[in-house]
Amino acid sequence: MRFFLTFGYQIQAVVIGWYIYHLTRDPLSLGMIGLSEAIPAIGIALYGGYIADKSEKTKLLKVIVGGMFLCSAVLYTITIPYLSGLLGTVHLVAIIYVMIFCIGICRGFMGPATFSLMAQIIPREHYPNSSTWNSTGYQVASIAGPATGGLIYAYGGVSHTFMLILIFLATSFSCLFFFQKRPPQIMAKESIFDSLSVGIKFVFSSRMMLGAMSLDMFSVFFGGAVALIPVIASEVLHVGAEQFGLMRAAPAVGAVLTMLIMARHSPMNKPWRNLLIAVTGFGISIICYGLSTSFYLTLVFLFFEGVFDSISVVIRSTIMQLLTPENMRGRVSAVNSMFIGSSNEIGAFESGLTARLMGTVPAVLFGGTMTLIVVSVTYLKTKVLVPLGLKEIHGK
Repeated sequence: MRFFLTFGYQIQAVVIGWYIYHLTRDPLSLGMIGLSEAIPAIGIALYGGYIADKSEKTKLLKVIVGGMFLCSAVLYTITIPYLSGLLGTVHLVAIIYVMIFCIGICRGFMGPATFSLMAQIIPREHYPNSSTWNSTGYQVASIAGPATGGLIYAYGGVSHTFMLILIFLATSFSCLFFFQKRPPQIMAKESIFDSLSVGIKFVFSSRMMLGAMSLDMFSVFFGGAVALIPVIASEVLHVGAEQFGLMRAAPAVGAVLTMLIMARHSPMNKPWRNLLIAVTGFGISIICYGLSTSFYLTLVFLFFEGVFDSISVVIRSTIMQLLTPENMRGRVSAVNSMFIGSSNEIGAFESGLTARLMGTVPAVLFGGTMTLIVVSVTYLKTKVLVPLGLKEIHGK
């Protein structure tokens, strides 16, 4: 289910970014895509976690994926050449942003629901390995999606690309009918405010969990320069939609190869140390990506951005799975979504805004530099966690 949903979603992200930029020729319009999705995803996250804990998971996921399908169906309809001509650029872009906003609402429920369901399916002793394989499946879809989206957009146009997106989303929805029912984890009569406050207090009581969420939130926020790939491709490297698709896929290629290695060699022997190293590598890769004027060198730097990001993802998700009690998984995932789940989108807005103000390349360099500053400050604040192994992190 997640693979086909991610595949379609990644194609859609490529198409919307390329399509809107070529309609507006404004880097801030790319940032507005992220902001349109992040605002509802963050705003609804805590409530989404509460609903995930008190709801039957399969039924909830059907509503979520069905909602995303309907939004994509609207996007397909309005990009049909005849209708897009009738609407005009202003109305067309406005409707696209509204649909992205609605998808953001669905995302606010998706994260907590899938996090809770995974924990019910996977035995506790397999959490680290399952996090690796689950992220690998996600990244494989993230490789194939952008590359496929770039190629189909280049040769078939936007409408045919959205038609393919709908096929993958429909396939994802059909997978849900094979799921077993998963009962709720908390009593429905529990006050929503009491329930949410328990989840928030739990996160803030765990130094390791709070630190991991904070580190990723700020580093990804300032490292959102990858959202400027359409501008880099068009204005700096002077390449087309096919090469753009390869650039979007390069980070996922690095992530998948790294995760296959991590399935055998876990990074959890000293998780906090490895997390700091990974985010440092991520920041350096972003800076090199911003300095590059060669298409092939840019692919290499984007590849390493995916390598380091994947290590961070596996460590953080494993920490969350191991430290979170069964009956709080939805709410803790919701807090995580507020910290991290939409930091990519808000980071995209930050990158689009700084690109508008200071230019594309300076914006990328600024983001990478700020990521390194965040890592440095985090290291100074959390030195005590650096030497700890996985078994020593409980209660930290």
